[in-house]
Order: sequence, then structure tokens, then C-alpha cells
Amino acid sequence: MLEGLIYLIINIVVVGLVIWLLRFLIELNPLGGPMRRVANVAVVVMGVLIIVMLLMNFVGKHLMA
Repeated sequence: MLEGLIYLIINIVVVGLVIWLLRFLIELNPLGGPMRRVANVAVVVMGVLIIVMLLMNFVGKHLMA
């Protein structure tokens, strides 16, 4: 149980850092206003889905077989 919790925390930290980096890089690019917003929303949605998948795997309900 403890190993699974450590695995979960490490994965959440890594996913959070990747999401932060992608959002930072999107802000640096000279995209138009609406395109930047769409890219930010897409990154956040993918990050939330990955974190939900990790949490569901932790509690034993596998989202992907």
C-alpha cells in the first residue's frame, strides 16, 4: 500500500510539472488569443484525465484494461 502511494505521489508531481511546462511554453509562443486559450484548455483537460486515471488505478478500478 505504501509503495502504491509513493508511486501515485511521484506520478502526480511529474504530471503536474509536465502540465506546468507545457502551459509555460504555450504562453511563450506567439499564438493568437483564441488559439492560446484552446491550447491551454487542451493541456489542462489532458492533465486532469491523466490524474483521474492514476487515482482510479490507485483505488483498484482500472480505467484502461
